Amino acid sequence: MEISHVFRARAQPLLAIILLLASVTACARPAQAPAATAAQAAKPAQARAIFGGGCFWCMEPPYDALPGVISTTSGYTGGRTLNPTYEQISTGGTGHVEVVEVVFDPSKVSYSQLLDVYWRNVDPVAVNRQFCDVGDHYRSVIFALDDEQMRLAQASKRALQQSGRFNRPIATEVIQASRFYAAEDYHQDYYRKNPVRYKFYRYNCGRDQRLRDIWGPPAG
Repeated sequence: MEISHVFRARAQPLLAIILLLASVTACARPAQAPAATAAQAAKPAQARAIFGGGCFWCMEPPYDALPGVISTTSGYTGGRTLNPTYEQISTGGTGHVEVVEVVFDPSKVSYSQLLDVYWRNVDPVAVNRQFCDVGDHYRSVIFALDDEQMRLAQASKRALQQSGRFNRPIATEVIQASRFYAAEDYHQDYYRKNPVRYKFYRYNCGRDQRLRDIWGPPAG
């Protein structure tokens, strides 16, 4: 009994020292950073934008050439007909517009930059047509996919109208996006698949001539 009592008496100070060292070590550890809030989260890797600027063949190239754009898809949106075909769109009455859907990386290119490219590739005062293509399915429309796109698109249209460049109202609409339908495969990347026919069509349509009249020679 005496040996056990002596052992316990000696062990108590040692246990106190061990507990003290453990406490000091815990205090010395750096505090873990709190989890990032939703507001601090990084921008999404991909975003979408939809623009109607007349013939969708001609709206793909300027976006494909823009750094930060991941893909472009020709298609239809804005109308009433489900799963529309090109033949239906061409005859009119569907309410749909020929458009290009742009998938982009917001960390590399902003929606405002996409808008700048858009304006430079359309005739914003033309009503229910673009260049040689006539009909409401060729009208110029910016389809906003969220409130921020709507705000930016409306602001850019207002700035263009107030710039004094045009003596007519800007006819381009800014409306809420609806369901997007991809066009038939033969329309996708038409300018790459059929470069001669594409250049012939574009020249005969007077697109580049009219764009030079409006905006001046292309940069670069």
